[in-house]
Amino acid sequence: MSENNTPLAPAWAGDTAGACHIEIIPPKHDTQKLEADLELFAAKFTAYMEDGFIASITDNAMAKLAFQAYEVIGELELEPKPDQVLIHLNTFHRKEELDAILRFAKDNGIRNFLIVTGDGSDKMHKLEPHEIEADGAAVTTSVELIRYVRKYYPEFIIGAAFNPYEPPESEFEKVEKKLAAGATYFITQPILGRDDMLDRLLAEHPDVPVITEVWMSKKLFLLSDIFGRPIPEDEPYDPFEALKTVREAYPMCGSYLALLGFKTQYPQFAEAYKK
Repeated sequence: MSENNTPLAPAWAGDTAGACHIEIIPPKHDTQKLEADLELFAAKFTAYMEDGFIASITDNAMAKLAFQAYEVIGELELEPKPDQVLIHLNTFHRKEELDAILRFAKDNGIRNFLIVTGDGSDKMHKLEPHEIEADGAAVTTSVELIRYVRKYYPEFIIGAAFNPYEPPESEFEKVEKKLAAGATYFITQPILGRDDMLDRLLAEHPDVPVITEVWMSKKLFLLSDIFGRPIPEDEPYDPFEALKTVREAYPMCGSYLALLGFKTQYPQFAEAYKK
């Protein structure tokens, strides 16, 4: 990182210029090293709180059953700082678990959510439309879940996903539905630099905050399905250079760092960007 990089501040979605979210994946249910995984989660969470970043906690990432944010934060007795925790929430939950997640957030001063349809498996219950008062819907999507959370928790700040690799008209139709349901900002899929779809989103909704995801793993080939093109396993990729490129292209947007290595990358990142 160089001294010319734009500094990042601990701002939230309402002021995304400089806001930085760092992804944390909670321990999986089938982990063979729960104690170590919990210790690592606590170390990450504590560091991000102290350094002024936003801990962005995933929800059963890649359809792998994992402990929920409220379970881990509660078990470890961690203290969320105001507007420095973002909880991902998808539609693959039982109603009682959904209610527990939302109540925990409210009781602990966590008001920031990224609501997505999500990926599930046969081990997961998908919310039925009638469970969240969406009887007219054929299936539950992020739109129905956003509307439900907005109705009962109007104080929450709700974000939605934006995928610049989907067909434009389909994706922008989803954008309008998500905004109408109550979303107030977007987080993109990983981008590598200037993007036509993102440019259109910013032009059509200049007052809606956008947070750009940057892939911090050197294994770019893992994004082949998202990008819709084959990526060789040995294709060179510099995550920090990608972060710099995206920040320079979209200085008005916040940043979301996916798969940032805590031991190998975070010290370098924090030295350059923490407040």
